[in-house]
This record gives sequence, structure tokens and C-alpha cells, in this order.
Amino acid sequence: MRFFKPIFFQTRLYFALFSISGLFAFGYFLPIFFILAKVLLLLTSGLLIGDLLFLFAGKNSVECSRELPNRMSMSDANNVSLSVLNTYPFLVSVEIIDELPFQFQKRDFQINLYLKSDEGRTLTYVLIPKERGEFEFGQTNIFVSTIIGFVKRRFKSNEKHIVPVYPSFIQMRKYELLAMSNRMDDAGVKKVKKAGKHTEFDQVREYVRGDDFKLMNWKATAKRANLMVNQYQEERSKDVYSIIDMGRVMKMPFDGMSLLDYAINSSLAISNISALKHDKAGLVTFSTQINTFINAERRNNQMMRILEALYNQKTDYLESNYELLYQTVKKRIRQRSLLIIYTNFESRVSLKRHIAPLQTLATSHLVLIVVFQNTEIDQMLYQPKESLEDVYSSVIAEKFIYEKKLIVKELNKSGVNAILTTPQNLTVNLINKYLEFKAGEKI
Repeated sequence: MRFFKPIFFQTRLYFALFSISGLFAFGYFLPIFFILAKVLLLLTSGLLIGDLLFLFAGKNSVECSRELPNRMSMSDANNVSLSVLNTYPFLVSVEIIDELPFQFQKRDFQINLYLKSDEGRTLTYVLIPKERGEFEFGQTNIFVSTIIGFVKRRFKSNEKHIVPVYPSFIQMRKYELLAMSNRMDDAGVKKVKKAGKHTEFDQVREYVRGDDFKLMNWKATAKRANLMVNQYQEERSKDVYSIIDMGRVMKMPFDGMSLLDYAINSSLAISNISALKHDKAGLVTFSTQINTFINAERRNNQMMRILEALYNQKTDYLESNYELLYQTVKKRIRQRSLLIIYTNFESRVSLKRHIAPLQTLATSHLVLIVVFQNTEIDQMLYQPKESLEDVYSSVIAEKFIYEKKLIVKELNKSGVNAILTTPQNLTVNLINKYLEFKAGEKI
């Protein structure tokens, strides 16, 4: 039985046998068809035996090894490589089915190719995970057939392997590189002029395109034979806390990801940018209790601590306790800080239940509330109106959009800063607001 396990008969063989059986049927009326059917049956049997001998004789095989990243970045393109080698002494057709984690819901994933004798090839495919957690890759199934094409032989390679999917560290690095090269405008981040200069000397570094020529250090340039500039930093670093609501309001899905996932990706990026701007990044996650509290500090492993903390965050489907958040912040964050609170108020009724502790926080800290814009409702507003139902849907959508704008306006009137943003543009809009605060010296 073990011999038959890797054998898979192909459609071509079934088609040949079906045709021969038809000729046998016609042979009852015309003997010539009966003779032809017997000849074709012998020929088919010989080809089948030859196909099996070609595939199973000797120790020839098709080898495949899979290369996975140590960790994957959520919502980003992650490359997976397959290295395939044909050790058969003839051309073979290869079909590769890699057992992907169930989270991708890909049931028809396969790669088809032809390999000559002793030919090797490296194949790369892209995966975009839409959630965090552990993703288990299964075995790689390789189905090999000859030019005859009656039989496929299956080979299995690669053991099961678990790869953790983290918040988008690729997005974090992207903004980090743009910030270091003074090209943040490439990502849609606006350049904001500071109201005044309250800086102190930090270091001398190489000139990067876009640096101010007034900062040029000519002595260092002459010594190094390379353009060098002086770099300055803020006199006093500020604390920037990303506070993420883990309640049920953050479970709402957009484009395959929840609002919580967008908030986590954005908080990672803004924490890294604030560290590059010589501020101190911290993290708070809360719902009915305080789940995570990381003090804003300038440590070498601070970003890794934040990344590891964000990896395991999940909503609990309950309504969050803002009074508890206020008490925790009052007790543990003594210095005036920027508090970026990721939440989602769908109506003014829900806002009124929580606005009192937010207003009180705003007396001691600079509070910025992130309110998410429902892009699916926006699409309903601008769709063609072909029926009375479409008109009703458009009116309701307009009401919801207006409600969101009123929420932001009400927060701003209460002394609490707020931005209304789509989930896709959250990071860029948030960095713009942070830089605006820095330029205005509000923090």
C-alpha cells in the first residue's frame, strides 16, 4: 500500500481508457473497432508501465526547500521562497502546492513549471497577513509527471513551521528611513516650520539631500573630504503615549483588518518617529482594565518592548472604562505628555458617556483623540442612485458622516484635540498632527 500512496492518475489516462471502452462498445457492430481497441489498450498499458518506471525507478526525485522569514509584518508584502531541483535525467512537469496557514484562506494556491534534468530554480511568492498571531505553514507537496502524463508522483518536503506575524514593522522602518533622509513628504507628511529654535547641538553627520546649508560644518567637511552638517536636537524630550482602546468599538473591520490592527500599526510607527525626534515613547492599552502600561523612556530596547507588547493585544468585546484610564494616567504619568488615544465614537451619545474624563485629562496633558471615518459609508453616499432604496441609503450615510464631523467638533470645543481619518491614512495624518504639535511647541 505504501507504494501506491504517492501515485496519482491523471485525466489524460482516464480519457484514454474512456475512449478505448467506447471503441470496445462499437466493436460489437464493427469488428475493426474491437481490434483497434485492443491495440490501443496494449499501447496505453505499455505507456502506463513506462511512465511508472520513469517516475519510480532509481532514487531520482524533485527536491524542494522553503525559506520563510523569522517573522512577518502584518498588512505588508512578505516574501516566501521555494528552491526546486530536478534530479531526474529528463524533463519533468512539476506542480507545487504549498500548505499555507489557514488564516490566508487560499485553497487553490499552486505553482506549475517545467524543469530540465539537473535544473534548479528559485520561486518567490508574496503573502499579506491581515491579522497578528502565529501562522502555521504545513508541508510542501510536489507532484511530478513525465511527458507521457498518465501518472503523477507526489513528493513531500519541508516540515511544519510556525511564523509569528507582528504589527507592521515594515511600515515603521519605511517612515524611519524617510525621516532620516528628510523625505517624509514622499509619504504625504507635510513639512512644518517651527515657531522658534530651542535646540542644542547633538552630533556631526554626513550631508543628506534636503539638509539646510546653514547647518554645514565646513571644518569637518575639509577634514573628511565629504560634506558634513551639524545636527541639533530639542533641548528637552517630551513623553508621547499611544493609548489604545481595546473595547468592542475597535473590532470593526475595514479592508480585511480591524480598527485595532490599524491602531496598532500606527502606534508602532508614531512611537518610532517620536523616538527619532528625541521624544520618549510609551504605550497604554485598556478596556475594562489596564492591559499594558509601558513607561515613556529612552532605552535601546524601548521599541522592541512596545513591539512585543502590541503583538498579543486583542479586543475583549466589552465597553472600555475611561474613568479607570483617567485614574491610571493621573497616578502614573506626572509630566505633561502627548496622549494619543485610539478609539472610535460612532455617535454623540457614546461620546457623552466618556467625554468627562477626557476633558479632565486635557487639563494636564495634550490629548489627541483618533476618530475613524467609515469609508464604506462614504462609498454609499457617492454611488449612483438607481432606486428609492439607494436614495434612502444615501440619506442615512450622509447622516452618519455628519454625525462623525459633529463628534470631532464637539471634542475640539471641549478642549480635547481630535482628528477624523480613514483607517488607511491614519499613520500619515497622525504624524502630520504630531509634527504640527512639535512645531507649535504644544509639547
